[in-house]
Amino acid sequence: MFSGSFVALVTPMLPDGEIDYKGLEQLVSFHLQQGSDGLVIMGTTAEAATISFPEQLEIIARVAGQVSGQIPVLAGNGTNATAEGVARTRQLDKLAIDGFLTVTPFYNKPMQKGLLAHFQQVAAATAKPVLLYNVPGRTGVDLLPETVAELATTANIVGIKEATGSLARLAELQQRCPADFALFSGDDATSLAFMQAGGHGVISVTANVAPALLARLCRLARSGQTEEAQTLDDMLQGLHHQLFIESNPIPTKWALQRMALIESDFIRLPLTQLEPIHHGTIEQALQQAGLQF
Repeated sequence: MFSGSFVALVTPMLPDGEIDYKGLEQLVSFHLQQGSDGLVIMGTTAEAATISFPEQLEIIARVAGQVSGQIPVLAGNGTNATAEGVARTRQLDKLAIDGFLTVTPFYNKPMQKGLLAHFQQVAAATAKPVLLYNVPGRTGVDLLPETVAELATTANIVGIKEATGSLARLAELQQRCPADFALFSGDDATSLAFMQAGGHGVISVTANVAPALLARLCRLARSGQTEEAQTLDDMLQGLHHQLFIESNPIPTKWALQRMALIESDFIRLPLTQLEPIHHGTIEQALQQAGLQF
C-alpha cells in the first residue's frame, strides 16, 4: 500500500516560535517537486511533543489540502494515554489524510499486552490505514515482533516504521507478518540494507534536505540496482549520521535554513538551536551529498 521515501517533515517556525505556515507551504511544494513518495506530518521530527493539538490539526489540514492526493500524507497520532490517542485519531480522521503513524506510548513503559490493547483501540477509532512506529531509543519501550504479528491481523494496521536499525529484527518481522505488511526503516543509516533485505521503504529525516536523492535511492534499492544504490548511499552517509549530531530535528532545521529552504532554524524548548561547533560538520555532510547551500 505504502512504499518508497516518506519524509518525516520538520515544522518550520518563525523566530518568535509561531508556526511558519508560508514556510510550511514552501517545504511541501519542494517535496512534491523533488519526487518524495509521501509525507509524515507531526512525527518526532516535526516537534509534535511541543506543538499543541489545535496547532497540529491546522498544520495537518493545510498540508493535506495542499498535497490534494498527489502523494500519501500520514499524520502522527501518537500519545502515551490511550484514551487521548483515540480522541485525537477521531478528530484527525475527519481530515483529508491517507493514514496514520502511531508511535508506541512513551515514558510510561507499558507491557506488551498494554501495547497490544493500545494499538487495537487507536486503530479502531479510524477506518484509515495505520502504520505502527517502534523507536525504543525515544520512547523507552520496544514493540516486539510477536506483538506486531498479532497487531497485523487487525484489518487497518498495514505496516510498521521500525527504527531499531536491526536487520535481524526485520527478518523476524518478515517471518511473522503477512507478505503485504509494509515494512519501513526508521533508521536512515541502515535504510539501504533494510530495503535490500526486502523492506518496502524508509520514513526519513535525511529526506528533509535530500528528498530527490532518497527517492532515487529507494527506487534503485527496490529494483535491485545494487551498485548504483550503494554509491548513492555512500554519498548520503554523512547526512545520515551528522543530522543526529544533536537531538533530531536540531541539525536538520539548521541545514534547511543553511540551504535557504526555511527562514529560521528556531526550535521550541526544551530543544535548542544547533551549537556553532557543529556548523562545519553539517556543511561538510551537505557537500558530500552534492547539495547546494
